[in-house]
Amino acid sequence: MNQANLQLEGLLMAVAALNRMLVEKGVVSAHEVDAALHRAEARITSDDRFLDADIGLANRDAMCFPIRLLRLANGDEDCAAVGFSELARQVGLTKQPYNDQR
Repeated sequence: MNQANLQLEGLLMAVAALNRMLVEKGVVSAHEVDAALHRAEARITSDDRFLDADIGLANRDAMCFPIRLLRLANGDEDCAAVGFSELARQVGLTKQPYNDQR
């Protein structure tokens, strides 16, 4: 496996843990974290680059994957216990088609 992928896995799980800590301390609510991540995904998927043929569906999914994983981890009481592999599997199972795929 590529070392960069392993580093990204670690980074995503660290951000998920920090998000959970902020929620537990009452700094933000889980809903606020989810809304912020939702807005980030909406900005990415509404980018004009997606209208071009240069960015395919697999690349869209690659760009949205970290956000989707963090959103799922945000909804999990203990994302550390679930682990990256399970969260990644859930991202694949819950992925919705884009507007131009219908």
